[in-house]
Amino acid sequence: MGQGDNISNHNSSRPATGRWDLFSLLAAFCILLSPFVYLWKADQNTSPVETSPSFVGSKKCGACHQKVFEKWQGSHHDLAMDVASDQTVLGDFNNALYKDPHAETTNRFFRDKGKFYVEIQAKGKGKKTYAITHTFGVYPLQQYLVPLPGGRLQSFNIAWNVKEKKWYRVPPYEVDGQNDWLHWTGGGQTWNAMCAECHSTRLQKGFKPESNTYTTTWFEIDVGCEACHGPGSSHVTWAEKPPMGRPEVENYQLVTDTSIVENTRQISLCAPCHSRRFQLGDNTHEGGELLDTMVPSLLNEGLYHPDGQILGEVYVYGSFVQSKMYRHGVRCSDCHDVHSLELHRKDNEVCLQCHRAETYDSQTHHFHKREHQGKPSKGYLCVKCHMPGQVYMGLDYRPDHSIRIPRPDLSRTIGVPNSCSTADCHKDKGLDWVTDNYNKWYGIARKPHYGTLLAAGRNHDAQALKGLVQLSGDPLLAGIVRATALTLLADYNSNTTAPAFIKALEDSDPLIRYTAIRNIDTLEPTTRVKLLEPKLYDQVKAVRIEAAAALARHKKSIKPENKEAFDKALAQYRQSMSYNSDFAPQRYNLGNLEVALGNPENALDYYREAIAIDAYFYPAKVNLAMALNNKGEKEEAAELLKQVVGEQPELYEVFYSLGLLLAEMQKYESAATSLKEAADGMPGFTRARYNYALVLLKLQHWQEGEQQLLWVLEAEPLNTQYFTTLADLYLRFGMKERARILAQRILEKNPEFEPGQQLFNALQ
Repeated sequence: MGQGDNISNHNSSRPATGRWDLFSLLAAFCILLSPFVYLWKADQNTSPVETSPSFVGSKKCGACHQKVFEKWQGSHHDLAMDVASDQTVLGDFNNALYKDPHAETTNRFFRDKGKFYVEIQAKGKGKKTYAITHTFGVYPLQQYLVPLPGGRLQSFNIAWNVKEKKWYRVPPYEVDGQNDWLHWTGGGQTWNAMCAECHSTRLQKGFKPESNTYTTTWFEIDVGCEACHGPGSSHVTWAEKPPMGRPEVENYQLVTDTSIVENTRQISLCAPCHSRRFQLGDNTHEGGELLDTMVPSLLNEGLYHPDGQILGEVYVYGSFVQSKMYRHGVRCSDCHDVHSLELHRKDNEVCLQCHRAETYDSQTHHFHKREHQGKPSKGYLCVKCHMPGQVYMGLDYRPDHSIRIPRPDLSRTIGVPNSCSTADCHKDKGLDWVTDNYNKWYGIARKPHYGTLLAAGRNHDAQALKGLVQLSGDPLLAGIVRATALTLLADYNSNTTAPAFIKALEDSDPLIRYTAIRNIDTLEPTTRVKLLEPKLYDQVKAVRIEAAAALARHKKSIKPENKEAFDKALAQYRQSMSYNSDFAPQRYNLGNLEVALGNPENALDYYREAIAIDAYFYPAKVNLAMALNNKGEKEEAAELLKQVVGEQPELYEVFYSLGLLLAEMQKYESAATSLKEAADGMPGFTRARYNYALVLLKLQHWQEGEQQLLWVLEAEPLNTQYFTTLADLYLRFGMKERARILAQRILEKNPEFEPGQQLFNALQ
């Protein structure tokens, strides 16, 4: 029993002693094992990292990231493009007929042996049947792709209205036959060039300029996970290791960091698709500086209203970067779920994530009720005032993401839209009613808006010059606004603009540097070379290659130590232009490059190729005309310019070029007509009116010529050439008193004006 007592007493303390023995054994085992674990881990850390990650596909991502994968499924990204099948095709292909009122064709949509077709019968012509192989988009419309020779997929211009479940014609409506670039079989509707890169993942366009054919491929037919996160093989390799065996790596070995990034970084991931742009090459989805991949369009006429509101189909980027929200760090993901693309919340709740409801979601702020005349009203919604939209593709309503304050006053002064006067708000009330109520609610004080200066710049208003210079250098404004101001400044051809461009070359924003390089032609050649050579080493591709293109005409002046950088950047420029040479502008750019390099004969071919791609691309016609004129082929040159002004009568600068050419050909009557169009159309460009005056004098229309010279001197009283020409006219006709009065008036404005002093003294 004593032993038993001892055993009993021993058992009472046995569990604790046993645990410590076990822990000691495990600890010893871990100590023995730890060097091997350390060596294994170290080996994992020092093993070669995959240098070129490859694409794995969204299903591979979904195996681990199931929740976000489910959100992505069924989204607009997931359904951006697909193979035509019973599951993907939404349109009625049961022998459905649609008569196109704009083209006088009857289209029959039908199935045959599980495949989809459209039969087109044009009025007075036979029938033609095309296979439909792919769907394109999902809501509010679905388009269909038709394969044509040369590897092309063409977007058919009759689409399915998903909302109303019917066929309809997609704009543009006025298309000048199959030779028109905008015809559904033309370049403007070629999927490979116009649409593909934003509807598929890791698209490689594969355009061959020498044959004008495509071998386009994609890794994933839709916009998959890796379109935003980059090629995922390295991440998958890392994630498939046991948790204890995963090395410490940056961003989980994903190519692109998307989790906690500032807004500029996130928006640069979305911009290559959600922008109007010029692509520099295939999108590798590896992130990086935006202008290494593409160059966004500026606030150009035809794309944006002067105040930056959307006009053409420009998508979102160019609008959003103008916004106050963007300046304060707001990102796409603050409003949109990045996987489902849906808004985080409905109606004003989206905005109230940041803005106080008691201040902004109140009638004292928006002055609109939720019901009007017994019917529900949407006037209280933030987006109605701050994000008025535009309808594209005939039925696709897209809000303007510049998120601006309504400005009815700008509607009156520069003719831009305002959200109050839209069709579904107060269009029937008129601008006076809108302005009166707006002033009553918010007062009459208004901040200056850059739209006023951009509008003046578009009109070549001489008074806008100083303001545009200030605008281009204002660091508080969006880069896209400042770059637009720089572009408009280039049209003034004034020595006072040079400092603005020189300053812009050193701006921190690559878009500003890029735009400055494109617009410093007025600088003296030696200065240009000195300023541009450092840009051959710029960190951003678009800036480097544009600097090389600008230096091409000064190739012999480049310092020997910069030749290699120049050659490399110029090769990249050629590559980018060749990549996009299925578009007329890039063939045109290659033509301009050949002229700069002293190869005008090669340029002729590029200009003609550009015109063959798009017969309405007038810059190629203008430059071809100039090149032919230099060769002495003036008649053909004049005919080309006449074509341009016939097709684009608002191109007053082309009227000016035509007038000068006709004057050179001694066709003075025709020259006078063209120069008058130019002078009247560009009132701020006095040179056009001056040349018009010279032609009038050549035709011996003395009084008319005198009036035109008086007009340009009134605009530029200290222009020596204008003054001398008019003074010489007076003296030739013995009008000494008029000449004396002219000199006296000029000296009253500037007593130091030497030509005026000389004339006045001589006549005294």
